Amino acid sequence: MKENLVQEKSFDFALKIIGLYKRLIEKGEYVLSKQLLKAGTSIGANVEEGIAAQSRRDFLSKMSIAAKEAREARYWLRLMDQTRIAKIDYTDYLQDVDRLIRVLTSIVKTTAGSLKRDDNHP
Repeated sequence: MKENLVQEKSFDFALKIIGLYKRLIEKGEYVLSKQLLKAGTSIGANVEEGIAAQSRRDFLSKMSIAAKEAREARYWLRLMDQTRIAKIDYTDYLQDVDRLIRVLTSIVKTTAGSLKRDDNHP
């Protein structure tokens, strides 16, 4: 089976976010951490759905949602980092999510461009 980089990276990120969530809960942070958990694990779930898409448009939709979820995860990480709500170094998490955003954005742009070209050439 061919390795899928975004599938692997989004799964690894979800594992890291689950670990971070556990640390945040131990520190008594329950609200923002839950938002981060939902967004951070949703990225990979949407990538998985996209891989099993029924069409390229369906694939584009799922990858777009994954990119939006990655941006949301970045928002929660930045918020927790800036407010120092829990004294944790978020640098690695922010770097990981930024990489995911770049990859997903590239996939979305490439797929959207391909669909647009196909629509213009019947």
